Amino acid sequence: MVNMTYVEASRLAVREAMQGDPTVWCVGEDLGRGSVFGQYLGLQDEFGPDRVVDTPISEAAIMGAAFGAAMVGTRPIVEMRFSDFALCATDELVNQIAKARFMFGGQSRAPMVIRKPIGIWRSSAAQHSQSLESWYVHIPGLVVLCPATPQDNYSMMKAAIACDDPVVYLEHKNIWSMQGEVDTTIRAELGKASLRRKGRDVTIVSWSETANLCVHAAATLAEQGIDAEVIDLRSLWPWDKGMVLDSVRKTGRLVVAHESVAVGGFGGEVVATVAEMAGDALKGPVRRLGAPRSLVAYAPNLEDKMRVTKDMIVTGAKETLGK
Repeated sequence: MVNMTYVEASRLAVREAMQGDPTVWCVGEDLGRGSVFGQYLGLQDEFGPDRVVDTPISEAAIMGAAFGAAMVGTRPIVEMRFSDFALCATDELVNQIAKARFMFGGQSRAPMVIRKPIGIWRSSAAQHSQSLESWYVHIPGLVVLCPATPQDNYSMMKAAIACDDPVVYLEHKNIWSMQGEVDTTIRAELGKASLRRKGRDVTIVSWSETANLCVHAAATLAEQGIDAEVIDLRSLWPWDKGMVLDSVRKTGRLVVAHESVAVGGFGGEVVATVAEMAGDALKGPVRRLGAPRSLVAYAPNLEDKMRVTKDMIVTGAKETLGK
């Protein structure tokens, strides 16, 4: 067990993968100086500019070049800096990379990790603060991951690099400095959720930074005599329906919380699945918490109106219990 930050955990996972497999390489803007958040610090010095490749400012070119390299046998780690910027390469990802295995009858594949930092980062405004995970879950052919802890950003990065399908890897911009214990022997299973806290009264489902808020909310609820179970999905596609359904059948109540806009968000998929497959177990109203359908403002006071908070999660859980 080693104590490290969220960014250090992902950097260690990439370093170990590159040490163990010469086909793994990184490509993106400013990787030589570590990129925006320091995800690649020191890697170009260790592996050279041919494996940690600095590119011109062209997301479409970065994604397209990496796709071609993946199809001929390498495993690119594609850095998009911000999920918002990655929209410039949406055609390459959605119409080419996601469909390659299907379109070529399984003769080709695209084992790629596409890193797209998501979430509200203080005063970054509307073009740098989006969480678009539900877009990518909607696209057949893509794996979608949202690690919330240093441990998961290590273990899930290793699993993503080893995956033979393209992985959209969504790290939250606001938790790069988050510290935690990392056990480098733990291997993540894609599609397997993390049970962050056991409970009997209400099930709280979340992912990314909001999952951490849910853990804190559960502690507050415990002080009020409410025993909340917290499930961090971690993997949105595939996602762990079994763990969620088993939990709801036990507690009879459900809260889903995420930072992204509630309208069309993945929380709606979770709620619909529970209604269809475990609706008879529900003992109270479901609560779905997400951002309003509004643009993220630069001003901190307006930006805060977009956030799902610990207090909102506490209130939602109590409402399912009629309190």
